[in-house]
Amino acid sequence: MTIGGWQMRDIRYWVGFNKVSGIGAARLQALIDYFGDLETAWHASPHDLQQAGLDRRSLSNLLQARSKLDLEAEMARLEQARVRVIVWDDPDYPRNLRQVYNAPPVLYVRGSLEVRDEWAVAVVGTRRASVYGKEAARLIATGLAQAGVTVVSGLAQGIDTVAHQACLEAGGRTIAVLGCGVDVIYPWPNTHLAAGIVEHGALLSEYALGTRPEAGNFPPRNRLISGLTLGTVVVEADLGSGALITADFAAEQGREVFAVPGSIFARTSRGTNRLIQQGAKMVCTVTDILEELNLTMVSQQAQARAVIPDNETEALLLAHLSAEPMHVDELGRVVQLPIAQVSSTLALMELKGMVRQVGGMNYVLAREAGVKYVIE
Repeated sequence: MTIGGWQMRDIRYWVGFNKVSGIGAARLQALIDYFGDLETAWHASPHDLQQAGLDRRSLSNLLQARSKLDLEAEMARLEQARVRVIVWDDPDYPRNLRQVYNAPPVLYVRGSLEVRDEWAVAVVGTRRASVYGKEAARLIATGLAQAGVTVVSGLAQGIDTVAHQACLEAGGRTIAVLGCGVDVIYPWPNTHLAAGIVEHGALLSEYALGTRPEAGNFPPRNRLISGLTLGTVVVEADLGSGALITADFAAEQGREVFAVPGSIFARTSRGTNRLIQQGAKMVCTVTDILEELNLTMVSQQAQARAVIPDNETEALLLAHLSAEPMHVDELGRVVQLPIAQVSSTLALMELKGMVRQVGGMNYVLAREAGVKYVIE
């Protein structure tokens, strides 16, 4: 896959550049455009890096990082922590987020991202939630989960915590976007909740392992929360709340903004009531959200997507798989395709829920009885 004329070569260098202060999405793209790939850029001379557009400060930071960073050790840390790195041109990079301006080049993920997470809604609000706010968040998150919609929030205390918890209790998927490394749980009382999210969704961050939860990390974190979703619901927030920053990002990204109305006497409702005055859709029931975003049939849409092959290779593999396990080597011989192509396609199909690996590189169909694959 190619983005802007370049292809991913070695993820180590993405991880390396992501740890260099002052080199964000724009400068990274400039380096790729100039050198062709990040491996060449990482080893380039100071003169060539200046020619590529790095200013003096960014160049100094890069040279210092190159002298200190052991990229192999960084990859070993990620593997030990069971953290996956997803970059711009990875087919698993979240489609909603890829569409926003200045999307982060590197994402760190603990847990799993699935195709159905494209149908996602953010539920955010104040850390100082009232009983009313918590109950509203619980009602909304539960309804979204029951409708098959992934709930995205920030793992903060208050509304965020309730949203994640309610989603898990309803058997849904939830993604927590962190303002620190995915190996640093903040706030620490949510450690157990974070473990549940890893099992039924993902912890996600653009920050490298070990990054502490500094105040300046959270506004950028909020743009990821809105960017991953089709819409943002602000349940309870005072004026100046971080949840309103998320709502602003959602509006800038062309995503829907929703707000739960509250008492005119409550400080924690001043922000949400102001959003409604400014044009946010008022939410009284989860149906208000589902209808506005055309998500009332999301479960059926997800099932249909899971059984429709995206290309001829997927269609060919589906035609030769059944409930009986078949080894990848045997499948490759039958379809007369290179094993590398068969393996990579099966890996993507497994992420989509089309096939399952049952051990030893043996695969079976993942569909349920009565569901027919549509092969075009």
